[in-house]
Amino acid sequence: MIGCKDLTLSFGDRAVLDRFSLTIPDRGVTALSGPSGCGKTTLLRVLAGLERPQSGAIEGITPWETAILFQDDRLLPWRTVEQHLTDVLPREQRGRVPELLALTELEGEEHTRPAALSGGMGRRLALARCLALPARLYLLDEPFAGVDLSRALRILEGLKSLPAPVLLVSHEPAVLTAANAVIQLDGPPLRVR
Repeated sequence: MIGCKDLTLSFGDRAVLDRFSLTIPDRGVTALSGPSGCGKTTLLRVLAGLERPQSGAIEGITPWETAILFQDDRLLPWRTVEQHLTDVLPREQRGRVPELLALTELEGEEHTRPAALSGGMGRRLALARCLALPARLYLLDEPFAGVDLSRALRILEGLKSLPAPVLLVSHEPAVLTAANAVIQLDGPPLRVR
């Protein structure tokens, strides 16, 4: 079982997490939904080990077993689409490049550099790069920002079949409806509605 128990994290006087607990299903896509600024991104960052809570615990996983997709794409302008993937894939798994390009609908763009991609294509490349990392939990912060809805829903269907669970943040009602589970949040401090 993967989750967190009694996480508490404050930035100065602002409590973002206050004894927050959550259990993540072992498979499929779980979507987090809630107003901007309620603490969703902070929760992902804590699960990824990028923020250290003042108290509480992460259960069933270590930060080294997670892969996180940030809200910004963080693409390297001098690397091609294919190189972005082979840079992070273990050597013995580099044959997965076509599979990752198909999942994110980027076939035929292997030799394209980020400057020649649309915003939605760049987002899909960032997602593919995240999914290339071997992980036991994928943390995706607004993975479909700038991606047309029909394409986002097709990609979401592919995410459901990953061998590791996916925890994603979205404000898009159709994405929330298509996820395996939705957790409605409010805050700060972050809480389940």
